[in-house]
Amino acid sequence: MKTTCEIMVQRVLPAIRAELARCMIIEHGKNQQEVAEILALSRAAVSQYLNDKRGAEVDFSGDAQQEIQDFAAKLIQGMATREQVAGMCNVCKFVQRSGWLNKNEPEVGYCILCGDNEDH
Repeated sequence: MKTTCEIMVQRVLPAIRAELARCMIIEHGKNQQEVAEILALSRAAVSQYLNDKRGAEVDFSGDAQQEIQDFAAKLIQGMATREQVAGMCNVCKFVQRSGWLNKNEPEVGYCILCGDNEDH
């Protein structure tokens, strides 16, 4: 049995990072090194995200993509570490609520530890 958090960490968080990297480069004109610094990743990791070698197996809803794009803009403007963590958690929760988890991993429920234990 895999927990909700395991699935989110293994599949969804890499996809969120990939989408953040793409957004920062395409929408905001950042280069791979700048994105790596903003996301606290190596430039090689950013390259792998951009080339679909990491985080490529998740298709986000339009609303989830917009949430990720909004978070990317906030990251570029600058955020304290605590705000960055909260922002990533909010995006993760948004993806869970968007129905991705239920559609792709129906045996696993929404994470009851994330502060919102509604049945989705």
